Amino acid sequence: MTRDEFLASALRNPINAAIVDELRRLALPDPWLVAGCLVQTVWNVLTDRAVDHGIADYDVFYFDSDTSWEAEDSVIRELHARLAHLGAKVEIRNQARVHLWYPGKHGLPYPPLTRSTDGIDRFLTENTQLGIRPAGGDFDVYAPHGFGDVAKMIVRPNRAQNFSAANYAAKAARWKALWPELTVIAAE
Repeated sequence: MTRDEFLASALRNPINAAIVDELRRLALPDPWLVAGCLVQTVWNVLTDRAVDHGIADYDVFYFDSDTSWEAEDSVIRELHARLAHLGAKVEIRNQARVHLWYPGKHGLPYPPLTRSTDGIDRFLTENTQLGIRPAGGDFDVYAPHGFGDVAKMIVRPNRAQNFSAANYAAKAARWKALWPELTVIAAE
């Protein structure tokens, strides 16, 4: 699977396309549509399912040096208002703030990040380490592991950051139930 094939498949989901359009209009710093909503849309295209089958939410990252809760809340409210007509759950997070709340919520350390793609690099699975964003009249695509596992429907753990075998097993089991064609690499 090439970058362009991945992008074309991911944007077949009209919710993904609408979110990226709003990111272009809103002009957030370092914005990305990330993770499961992208790979799962591609899996749905590959398996001839409805493009939104199994997608629990749509994740948006951005990176703003204003790490106040109020600033992030303002962005969340604005994007939710702009996307309310989609009827989809959209999660928006300023990656510059994650280190402030993550340890308290998850009991694990989380270093300060320097850009949104640092947050993508910390995802639990390699196949969800993906992001797209508007760039002029085109798109930037972030895919540090390429598209091979996505095209082959392989789920592989990302052991690079605070890996939790239990969380990986739960996520993989949910996905396997929704997409039985998946090959899940054991966390060991």
